[in-house]
Amino acid sequence: MTSTTRGPEEVQDQEVRTLLEERASRLRGRSESSTDETVLMVAEFPLGEERYAIPLGSLRAALPLRLVTPVPLSQPHVIGVLRYQGQVLAALSLAALLGGHGWRQDPAVLLVVDRGDGELCALDCEAIPRPLSMSAAAVEAARTHSEGPVTEVMVPGSRQLIHLIDLPRLFAGAVGVRNAG
Repeated sequence: MTSTTRGPEEVQDQEVRTLLEERASRLRGRSESSTDETVLMVAEFPLGEERYAIPLGSLRAALPLRLVTPVPLSQPHVIGVLRYQGQVLAALSLAALLGGHGWRQDPAVLLVVDRGDGELCALDCEAIPRPLSMSAAAVEAARTHSEGPVTEVMVPGSRQLIHLIDLPRLFAGAVGVRNAG
């Protein structure tokens, strides 16, 4: 074997090294073109013609609406009750809590959420939500201009407006919700 001839292991090592250097170069270029910013993960879903979201950390489960037992003579925002992990939870109308927004189709899903005080409840929803990442900086900037439980956040790149629901604010401002569960 001469000094100019390399064994198969050396050739493979060089190919792997070249491949890794190319990947590292691409990743460096990607990180220079886009800032490393913090994101807020949310569960996004339709409510009528608009898009709404709740922080993903507040979502505990998505269940079929058929699990709800109606409660006669209950408050207008109370759909009924359901059992979830040994607890009896209030099932509430999200549209009613937000001030009467209409659904595009009948709700089929319940979102079990932490209200922000450690208590769980269920909110009705048209469809199973999908995960979405939002810029934490954009969310914070939008919150400075928001006073109610809903913050309108423009998702950069998609030009899509998402209505981010602040669950603690929503339940703090909803009359009778504390006693509904």
